[in-house]
Amino acid sequence: MLSRFDPFHWDFGHGHGASDRRYMAADVYREGDVFYLEIDVPGVDHDQIDVEIDKSTMTITVDRPYQGSEDRTNLVRGRGFGTFKRRFHLGEGLDSDGIQAAYDNGVLKLTIPVLESAQPRKVEVGAIRDAIEAS
Repeated sequence: MLSRFDPFHWDFGHGHGASDRRYMAADVYREGDVFYLEIDVPGVDHDQIDVEIDKSTMTITVDRPYQGSEDRTNLVRGRGFGTFKRRFHLGEGLDSDGIQAAYDNGVLKLTIPVLESAQPRKVEVGAIRDAIEAS
């Protein structure tokens, strides 16, 4: 059976929309033989971000502590705090050992290479006459 190669069996983590405070917005795109995953995680230090891969599941956990005090009265509170988690299923054609992560200006960027064995390749088509002559 032939099917479209989909390395990410899409997200089954917390949140389903921008209105959910525990939602981490993400973009996934491919350039050449590399997939990129960019996740918005503003207001945290890089040491508050954890990326864990267990078999084919990649879990991204971010801890954003509450920065208020007992004397503080919140009039509007639209920024979430606590533990945020998002999971992605990595397809068989991805090199989970080659994943790299970098954090800059509130964006976590993961670079996920495609395994060489999963990259497109050409199959040469020869004439039947050539195959018969070779045997």
